[in-house]
Amino acid sequence: MKTIDEMLSLELLTTDQHQQISAWIAGADSPDAILQMPAPLWQAVERASAVMGIDEDLLRPPALDADGVECR
Repeated sequence: MKTIDEMLSLELLTTDQHQQISAWIAGADSPDAILQMPAPLWQAVERASAVMGIDEDLLRPPALDADGVECR
C-alpha cells in the first residue's frame, strides 16, 4: 500500500484510482485475487510504476560488493 500511496502523492494516480486500487487490494484474500484487478486499474498502476522506475529497481542485481558498508 505504501507504493500506491506514493503514486498518489506524486500525482501518478488520481484520487479515484487510488481509492479503487486500495479497496481492491484490501478486499483481496490472496495475491491471485489482486491479479484479478480490473484492466484499467492495472494499466494505471503499470504507468505509474514505469514513471517511478519500479521495474528497473526490481530487476537490478543486488550490490554484493558494497565497499565501505559496515555490518553490525
